[in-house]
Amino acid sequence: MTRAILAIDQGTTNSKAVLVSETGEILARGSSPVGIEHPQPGWVEQDPRRIWASVEEAISACLARAAQVDILGVAISNQRESVTAWDANSGEPLGPLVSWQCRRSAPVCAELIAAGHAPRVQELTGLPIDPMFPGPKMRWLLDRVPAGRKVRLGTVDAWLIHCFTGGAVHACDASNAARSQFYDLKRQVWSDELCALFGVDKSSLPDVRDSASNFGSTRGVTGLPDGIPVASAIGDSHAALFGHGAFNPGDGKVTFGTGSSIMTTLPGYIAPQDGITTTIAWSIGGKPTYAFEGNILVSAAALPWMVDMLALPDVQALTDLAATAAPDGPGFVPAFVGLGAPYWHSDARALFCGITFNTTRAQMARAVTDSMAFQAHDVFAVMSAQSPAPLGKLYADGGPSKNDFLMQCVADTLEHPLIQCDAPEASALGAAYLAGLSLGIWPDLDAIEALPRGRKTLSPQKTDVLARLAVWQDAIKRSTVRTS
Repeated sequence: MTRAILAIDQGTTNSKAVLVSETGEILARGSSPVGIEHPQPGWVEQDPRRIWASVEEAISACLARAAQVDILGVAISNQRESVTAWDANSGEPLGPLVSWQCRRSAPVCAELIAAGHAPRVQELTGLPIDPMFPGPKMRWLLDRVPAGRKVRLGTVDAWLIHCFTGGAVHACDASNAARSQFYDLKRQVWSDELCALFGVDKSSLPDVRDSASNFGSTRGVTGLPDGIPVASAIGDSHAALFGHGAFNPGDGKVTFGTGSSIMTTLPGYIAPQDGITTTIAWSIGGKPTYAFEGNILVSAAALPWMVDMLALPDVQALTDLAATAAPDGPGFVPAFVGLGAPYWHSDARALFCGITFNTTRAQMARAVTDSMAFQAHDVFAVMSAQSPAPLGKLYADGGPSKNDFLMQCVADTLEHPLIQCDAPEASALGAAYLAGLSLGIWPDLDAIEALPRGRKTLSPQKTDVLARLAVWQDAIKRSTVRTS
């Protein structure tokens, strides 16, 4: 009988289950959608019960597509910064899962910033005060809990661990704790100071464990026998970094999607300056690996928008057109919902600039495709200025990473080789590799790095990158100018 790890990738829109063999081969996949609700403008939430039901459905779909397997352990990767609360005794959810996308805590964040707390929060946690992060959202949940209830709070990994273990374990991993706004990154403990600032009782927070660790055993999970160890948990972006084998300081990855997540590993803890965050990428054997991260709000989402504007059939037609563009075209900034890293300007708006009567459709298409590479360039520039380790191996994943033209633009703009990864399940694989370490399936990181992966390296080509960057930087300045 084939032995395998069952990896769960619980995302914002879908829950996925992937069976990974001892040789790193994907044996079967299954998925199930998760609903999203918008009860008020700017509010985004999900049903914790539905999230767990979708995980069980994904498991059933995955196992139905596989030959008989011996499941050695369960691995979890999860959407980050989303939080919920449940009754410690009954396991009953005491509110919605408040999404990372939700803006309901914006007024509280504004008050905390106005009161001067932002520098201290960033110093301790590596994170800015922003509605994306959980601190004020957890306070919002607690304010609505009926009196007399013993509360458990947690990120999505903690909720799934609770469900997988039949309520026996209240724990999270260090990567998710690092995104919570309660975790002192240097000391690796829940901070009394931060708990007091956000008004959260530390006893309601989960136990923090290594990403490769014992999180209990399955109990009462539909389709699974009791007693299977839950052997890893990690945030999804961190899991993708681990899945690529980016283990050395300076190694990094770009996940291209609606937005982009850029991470590079660090030799140790470094407090971030403006523009990026510091996080724990993963923790193994009590030792954290730190990373810089920059979150870009709109990246590939600009491509289908431009497809519609130019009345093209699809994104491939857009990139084919962009590849024919003459130089000296306009600049484009995809600030449809403001700008994320490294600018963090919520009032910025999307624009083209430098359009003349000679501007062609191809040049406008190229300006949009270039914006993906230019945003990545600006994040890496900030990271490089703060990191003692030079940029090492750089991996790309996500749907757009399969487009050679787009990725060649990134390599050319960064003037650095880019490794395209055929890894649509990068997060699930990273969680599975961590579980394999915990269970002794793979002895060390070298064994994981040696596992077969589909990869192709794009080397940078000589281009007029400096001139194009100058146009881009002028466009960025124009997009952030306030108008009355």
